[in-house]
Amino acid sequence: MTKKYNRFETAVIHEGYDAKEMLGSLSVPLFQTSTYVFDSAEQGEKRFAGEETGYIYSRLGNPTVNVLEERIAALENAERGLAFGSGMAAVSAVLIALTKANDHVLCSSGLYGCTYGLFMMMKEKYNIASDFSMLDSREEIRSYIKPETSVIYVETPINPTMQVIDLKMVAEVAKEYNIPVVVDNTFCTPYLQRPLDLGCDVVIHSATKYIGGHGDVIAGLVAGKKDFLDSVAMTTQKDIGGIISPFDAWLLIRGLKTLPIRMDRHCDNAKEIFSKLKSHPKADKIYFPGDVNHSNYVIANQQMKASGGMISFEVKGSKQDAQNLMNKLQFIKVAVSLGDAETLIEHPATMTHAVIPEAARLEMGITDQLIRLSVGLEAWEDIWQDLEQALNQI
Repeated sequence: MTKKYNRFETAVIHEGYDAKEMLGSLSVPLFQTSTYVFDSAEQGEKRFAGEETGYIYSRLGNPTVNVLEERIAALENAERGLAFGSGMAAVSAVLIALTKANDHVLCSSGLYGCTYGLFMMMKEKYNIASDFSMLDSREEIRSYIKPETSVIYVETPINPTMQVIDLKMVAEVAKEYNIPVVVDNTFCTPYLQRPLDLGCDVVIHSATKYIGGHGDVIAGLVAGKKDFLDSVAMTTQKDIGGIISPFDAWLLIRGLKTLPIRMDRHCDNAKEIFSKLKSHPKADKIYFPGDVNHSNYVIANQQMKASGGMISFEVKGSKQDAQNLMNKLQFIKVAVSLGDAETLIEHPATMTHAVIPEAARLEMGITDQLIRLSVGLEAWEDIWQDLEQALNQI
């Protein structure tokens, strides 16, 4: 697509929409319709045949949804964007489009629990194998690539261990073998990290998180090359049907307008909470890309604008101690998801990553003592006061 605005803070508000085309409406109109009327039977025939552009049915295209898709494409420096009904609808549509029976997928060593579950289902039903690697050197990546490897799938930072993958290096190795690289960019958003600029091929977001930003919508977004996403739109999106509703798209468009401001606050607050956590005697290992002692600090500093709003840490003690801490909190909410205005805390081993077998989970670094914190927009002093009093009680 052709971008009109080069600066992110302006593009996130204006890209993909011209009020003059919508009767001067400042806000993007909500086209809450399932179908569209043709001028004639012949026009309907031409649109279904692809001989004429225009709307047919909202599973195939909707004006409100299209604004969102153009906007995410512009923000990720992509040729096209696609919107889905959930982050997992986006993940599954992309992976189904890129794989076939008996293929192999190389993954980062750590995945969101449902993404891991999808890979296990693909293995059981279609014999699509998957390997997990830290992807921390060219030699290691090459050692995992097989003739049947069809995609490299990466989370960075990894959920919930916050390991950072060198996307430029992964993309360079993948290009040696003509293998596409898919990146889950949920934790960073395009404001902090743009994988396509680093040579990757497809970007996925659980837009439920920071892009929506208010905990009131479930959605997914994909950005990448036009030819590939055209094929996804006409196959795995259209025929499987994991589409977004116009209203949910409208909510995301609204949420996106404040993304830069919100992300700055999330990042600033997370830095403050990390600085307090690292000196608390009940907090053991702390995982935060902004930590100068983090094993991937240099890479994070190179490819991320800031360290993000997510922190994971282990409690000194047992699983019960970790759960007791969560139960002692006063305003921090015990809830999965992330990126909301509210600070959220969860226990990955029994919540977001519970589907992963214990041995595999421990291999990923997800222990029973690990807690994941999504630092919200409240005053950081209040967040720390609540967290500190809970830590002091375990």
